[in-house]
Amino acid sequence: MEMDPRMAAEVTKRVQGKPEQKRLEVMLGDVIKTELPRFDVCISNTPYQISSPLVFKLLALPRPPRTCILMFQREFALRLTARPGDALYCRLSVNAQMWAKVTHIMKVGKSNFKPAPAVESSVVRLEPKFPRPDISYEEWDGLLRICFNRKNRTLRASFLGTREVMTLIERNWKVHCAVEGIPVDERIIEGDRGMDIDEEWGGIIDNEDVEDEEPSFLKEERDRITQESSGNKTRSKRKRTVASEVVREKVRKVLEDDTELADKRAGKCDEGDFLRLLWAFNKEGIHFS
Repeated sequence: MEMDPRMAAEVTKRVQGKPEQKRLEVMLGDVIKTELPRFDVCISNTPYQISSPLVFKLLALPRPPRTCILMFQREFALRLTARPGDALYCRLSVNAQMWAKVTHIMKVGKSNFKPAPAVESSVVRLEPKFPRPDISYEEWDGLLRICFNRKNRTLRASFLGTREVMTLIERNWKVHCAVEGIPVDERIIEGDRGMDIDEEWGGIIDNEDVEDEEPSFLKEERDRITQESSGNKTRSKRKRTVASEVVREKVRKVLEDDTELADKRAGKCDEGDFLRLLWAFNKEGIHFS
């Protein structure tokens, strides 16, 4: 697969008149936008700007290849292979390692390229897991986006300490209740003066906290809440309802009682921890897609 017609012509020229000519088919186009045929092995000197989209396109294929040998920018490769507790461990690490066995093969120095690039490179092997994990990728990724929004924050603070997250979870829970025919009590709790969730839990965070790029769904939720409270001179205090308290207690129960992960940080959790977390939330009717 090649986007540049000149490069496609060059590789075709190199096998012309040789036995390899019958075994080579060059497809012109963008690999990310093209519906790929069935294939067994993928080898790619990957354009670094499409590293992440290519990885997850390959892993999401109905019949993924047996193995993929891919070259990436060194830092991206180290993120793919990072383990819990490593400085570069992130949502990318968990997602890739959930769906494939990831192995660092070798380093490739700048001097191996002409002209020499500004970054170092690495070759990585991806071997998709078979059978695939029986979970929804969208929901799994939705959970990880919340957990890794600030990976050094405790999970208690990431969920109970973030107003937008609790609002999103409450809305998703109400959708679940509507689908299942479960009644929702929307009564405002009498005498409640309202509470800003961020004020209660916002301090539970280390000074070393490193914030990943904020997920778009949290930005949208923050904008929506800001618009609703515009015109108020003081920061809006969200009224507690019976439904919001039910959801809050469900989240607390999952984090503190069911999984005992409330005080753990995403940067130290492994696949098993996140699977337990997702299963426990789903059991309480809380979903993330």
